[in-house]
Amino acid sequence: MKGKKQLLARIALVVGAVLILNGNAVQSSFAKEAAVYYTCPMPEDASVVMDKPGKCPKCGMDLMAKKKEPVVKYTCPMHPDVVTDKPGKCPKCGMNLVPIKEQKK
Repeated sequence: MKGKKQLLARIALVVGAVLILNGNAVQSSFAKEAAVYYTCPMPEDASVVMDKPGKCPKCGMDLMAKKKEPVVKYTCPMHPDVVTDKPGKCPKCGMNLVPIKEQKK
C-alpha cells in the first residue's frame, strides 16, 4: 500500500509540473503576441492596424508584423508627481528626470 501512495504522489507531482510549465508557455506566447501588431506596408494605408495577420482591407496586400514600442514616461526621483513623456529636468528642483520603468519603489 505504501508503494502505491508513493507512486500516486510522484504522478501527481509530474502532472502538476507539466500543467505549470504549459501555463507558463501559454502566458509567454500571449505576451509575445501582445507586443506585435500588423499594418499595411503601403504608406497610404498605414492607418490600417490589426491585432492579427491578414490582408489589408484597402489594397489587399499582406499585413506586416511590427513591434509595439513601449510607452516611456519620465519622473523626478524627488517629486513623483512630476510626470512627462520626454526626458529633461524637473521644474521643481532641476534634477534629471528618470524613466518610470527603471525607478525602484
